Amino acid sequence: MKGVRVVDLTSVLSGPFCTWLLSTLGAEVIKVESPKGDLARGTPPFEDGISLYFASLNRNKRSIVLDLKSAKGRRAL
Repeated sequence: MKGVRVVDLTSVLSGPFCTWLLSTLGAEVIKVESPKGDLARGTPPFEDGISLYFASLNRNKRSIVLDLKSAKGRRAL
């Protein structure tokens, strides 16, 4: 999947897992988070203050924070 770019607007489990699979196949995955952050960031267990749940579902991804409630954030998307 080299050359494929995926914009990941998902959260919780199934969406992040699917986009992680795409990243392992070579796609460039860009995770978009709200300014509050993904809810999974607060899911235990934690190591050094980082949710292992969040880290495992979002490895191999780049990330960006966009406020999609604002016109500027929607334009950037």
